[in-house]
Amino acid sequence: MLTSVLIAVAVLLGLAALFGGLLGYAAERFRVEGNPIVEQIDALLPQTQCGQCGYPGCRPYAEAIASGDAINKCPPGGEATIHALADLLDVEPQPLDAEHGAAQAKRVAVIREDECIGCTKCIQACPVDAILGAAKHMHTVIESECTGCDLCVEPCPVDCIDMVEIQPDIRGWHWDKPTPAQRLQIIASDRQGATA
Repeated sequence: MLTSVLIAVAVLLGLAALFGGLLGYAAERFRVEGNPIVEQIDALLPQTQCGQCGYPGCRPYAEAIASGDAINKCPPGGEATIHALADLLDVEPQPLDAEHGAAQAKRVAVIREDECIGCTKCIQACPVDAILGAAKHMHTVIESECTGCDLCVEPCPVDCIDMVEIQPDIRGWHWDKPTPAQRLQIIASDRQGATA
């Protein structure tokens, strides 16, 4: 009896090792390499997942850009993103396509909690799960997670969600990237040194 159990366990271990080895070999042999340019483009996009570009999120738009789509369809990214994409892809920057919206300062959703009826429609619309709440209970927005995509405003039946512009503070402040025209300017000290 004991020997038949040991034989069964040994057979199962042998089969597990065989199939594990086959799966490991297949994973290496048939690995699909990702497109590194898509990763670089996706890293430059603002990751709002708002869909204003006509794609369901930033990753599909990055894949479309890598396949030849226009680089000027991202209102949340604005001119800075367009210039960064143009530098990466070595193409001429284009003005923001007005069909997809206008560039705006970074904003977050704020729910007026005393007016919230707890319908959960905003939770369902949020692509990054930045809204907390439950059915028939007050909801609130996790500001650090909110990307400002504006997708939660329209479904709200009581219109209790406002988009508020983020005021820069010490935690969120950063230098703006210089535009190509600013990079080409010669500062006064350089000009004096060149004539001396």
